Amino acid sequence: MKRNLLTTTLLLSVCILLWGCPYESPYAIDTEAQQPIDELLLGKWAAFVPRPSDDRHYREEPVKIIFEKRTDMEYDVAITGYIDELRRSRIVTNDTIKGTAFLSVIDNRQFLNTFIQGKVYIAEVKQKDNTLDILTLAEHFTAKFIKNSEALRTAISVHYKTRSAPVYDDWFLAKNMQRVN
Repeated sequence: MKRNLLTTTLLLSVCILLWGCPYESPYAIDTEAQQPIDELLLGKWAAFVPRPSDDRHYREEPVKIIFEKRTDMEYDVAITGYIDELRRSRIVTNDTIKGTAFLSVIDNRQFLNTFIQGKVYIAEVKQKDNTLDILTLAEHFTAKFIKNSEALRTAISVHYKTRSAPVYDDWFLAKNMQRVN
């Protein structure tokens, strides 16, 4: 009885921890960049981002994402702002997360494959009326075991076709970002 209770408690704890993580993968949507960079993404983008908290408190933190041209197909990306939560992951260097990225398209949706310290983070990219949304997929967006880029592409396509709303990670959303100097 005690063993079952302990196992169930540990399992629930792991599920809760995973529920609040961005999707990370050893695979990108495409094995190499297929889309040229979108020149409209280049530059500095900033917004105040709501931070999930309890019902009595509301908090916003500033975040800035900088896209620079690395090649005709890839970006250098730097993220600064509400990154204290990521210090435990050891991906923050001098208050900035740095990586590279390229775009992929699935079913007319644009996705950013961001490479940070050997892991790939997938986010939907939406541009509208001079604003930018970076919507990072949540770890639990699929229950499938992803073995390669093709399986990831299929899982994302199925997810967007079968869900009433995509599953994003609330801690890693940057909505209504504005271009800044």
